[in-house]
Amino acid sequence: MPHLMLHLHSLLVQEQRRLVLWAPMGLALGAVLYFGLLRTEPALLVGFVLPCGVAVLASIAAWGMRYSLWGRLLWGGCITVALGFAAAWGGTHRHPPMPDLPRFATEISGTVQAIAHLPSENGTDAPFERRVELAQAVFYNALDDGMPPLRRVLSIYLQPNDLTVLRVGDQLHVKALLQPPPFLALPGTRDKQFEAWFANQAGSGRAVGYVQLEATAQMAWGHNKPQLWFETLRERMNARIHAVLPGPEGGVAATVLVGASETVEKQVREDFAASGLAHLLAVAGLHLGIVMGLVMAAGRLLLATTEYTALRWPCKALAALCAWGVGLVYVLLTGAHLPAQRSLLMAAVAVLGIAAGRRVVSMRGLAVAACVLVLCMPQVVMGVAFQMSMAAVMALVAGYEVLQPWLMRWRASTTGAGHWLAWHGAVLALTSVLAGCATLPVAMAHFGVIQPFFVVANMVAVPLMAVWIMPFGLLALALMPLHMDAPFLWLMGAGIRPVIGLAHMVAHWPAARVAVPHMPGWGLLAVMLGLCWVCLWRQYWRWAGCASLVLGMASPWLVAQPDVVISPDGGLVGVRDAGKIHVMGQSRAQRPVMQAWSQYFAQPVEMFPPQGETPDGALVCGAEDAPDTCVALLRGQDVVVRRQDASDGRALLPAALCVGVDVVISVAPLRASCPNVPIRLDRFSAWENGAEAVFLRKSGNVVRTDRTWRGQRPWVLKPGGHGMPVLPLAPSE
Repeated sequence: MPHLMLHLHSLLVQEQRRLVLWAPMGLALGAVLYFGLLRTEPALLVGFVLPCGVAVLASIAAWGMRYSLWGRLLWGGCITVALGFAAAWGGTHRHPPMPDLPRFATEISGTVQAIAHLPSENGTDAPFERRVELAQAVFYNALDDGMPPLRRVLSIYLQPNDLTVLRVGDQLHVKALLQPPPFLALPGTRDKQFEAWFANQAGSGRAVGYVQLEATAQMAWGHNKPQLWFETLRERMNARIHAVLPGPEGGVAATVLVGASETVEKQVREDFAASGLAHLLAVAGLHLGIVMGLVMAAGRLLLATTEYTALRWPCKALAALCAWGVGLVYVLLTGAHLPAQRSLLMAAVAVLGIAAGRRVVSMRGLAVAACVLVLCMPQVVMGVAFQMSMAAVMALVAGYEVLQPWLMRWRASTTGAGHWLAWHGAVLALTSVLAGCATLPVAMAHFGVIQPFFVVANMVAVPLMAVWIMPFGLLALALMPLHMDAPFLWLMGAGIRPVIGLAHMVAHWPAARVAVPHMPGWGLLAVMLGLCWVCLWRQYWRWAGCASLVLGMASPWLVAQPDVVISPDGGLVGVRDAGKIHVMGQSRAQRPVMQAWSQYFAQPVEMFPPQGETPDGALVCGAEDAPDTCVALLRGQDVVVRRQDASDGRALLPAALCVGVDVVISVAPLRASCPNVPIRLDRFSAWENGAEAVFLRKSGNVVRTDRTWRGQRPWVLKPGGHGMPVLPLAPSE
């Protein structure tokens, strides 16, 4: 043991300049501890004051032990984890509580904050359906009379035949049926309530009448915020792009130029996702890098054309600053989404490096950007955008750190156009492999898929995006005020068309999209820790992180999966048998719930007939004595499912069905049915606990519910989807 510790100390001494790169990981672990492991919300003293105190005391201890490597590691880890926990608590409580939305059609008035045009699912010839984001919304009903305006935003889907002309900043009045953010389809799946909490969303709804304008926007700089100006500009540019480029090309062009990703057709989006090109439809580092690279090259060339500026001015630094300014405008124009903000922050670090004459792309720059993001927006550590972008950039930097000497020798030895093309093709393939392999486990965890042909698709699509689509798109944006943008938009569409065809072709190759079961949280954590271990260290012990990577990627097959699942409203029951999920019952959210179950289990989901039987006889429905009931024999245990209740809900299950049964589930209230059954689940239990999953085991059956999985946190709505009541304002004196 002493020899092992001495050897470990020797390795850490050699890597001591890389220890600071682990600061973002400590901050992220603190945020994960707050978001993922707690089941009750800590108070101010425990959630913020205590971690800050721990960070201060750890800083004092680290200063006192500054000459001890182990002391710096211990107390440095305590500092970062405590700061990450405190930042997560503070970021959560900066947002207002979720309001309690009306459960009936309600008259609403509010200010249009954004307008999105959604392509109809019936085809491209159908009119677009609009979605408006309403801020400062007020409800007009007896219960909410005199309420203050909502501090969160409502998303209202307008009727397709509503032709009312709307602009950002307009005051409108509409009657809509609202619903809160949905509950989890299954414990462990995507948490849309968590996303809505940090996106400042209150819920969504559909208009049941036409919109009435109460007041139009005054688009003067002294009256409205710049955000409204940018939203209006985005809306006009989006309309212009679709006028010149109708069809799928216009949707992709509007996505990369103004961030209108909702206009991309469903089939095109699915093809891009299946072929590994989904990142082209998310404005992030690739698009910002192309924009800034083009602007920097043009700016530096322009400054170099004059002898005075070329000899006396820092042309490279000035061009970089100009490129970052254009990048800032581009990020605002595309909606300032989180991946774009992360990329802009990293670009700022690179520009500062250029201005200071330091190395531009480095692990330290990535660490600084990650630390700032986690401290300012700690919720990003739970999102797929942050995880994928950080994993890709980290793998690229680490990969080129190792391969750069070999690549430089090869480039110096190449002569001729053929060797030049081969070198660039190899670099492009290497970039796709590094980024794709690093993000593959993250895609497994969040989307449940593996895309083995992503390298082939990216080797063709990314160069087209860099040298054809984005340059002509930027020229079109620059000339749009002069109404000279149409030729460049046509050329941009000519480049988008083969990319769409490529995505469609690759998506239909055999095994282009391999489904994998749900990855548990500890598996994703093991993947990220292993990836950081491989990328952040430089000595031979870095390869020990491969064990953590393999363990994390194998985790979907190492954990037990539930045998029976119940939807959040209790209307759907799924039984896993013979490689399929047999679904019984009815629900308003039937389609999204079944899609979530299919992704979770990586198995097909199908509705089971009222009278049917599986080939192995494990599931039988529609027996003569109980026509609305199904009986399943799973893992040697009997499960009874009442799939519907044609009576008034007071009918009891036959007593004969309850004899020797281990689990009974009903889409209607069970009431006094089967009182001696160990596990009884019905619509009431689903209303109180959310989605439920039953694990059948010989040692004892286990029921996992949404309420026990997430606990009582600020973003978790109360039973029935209720939030904080919106109390009326006090009467004025």
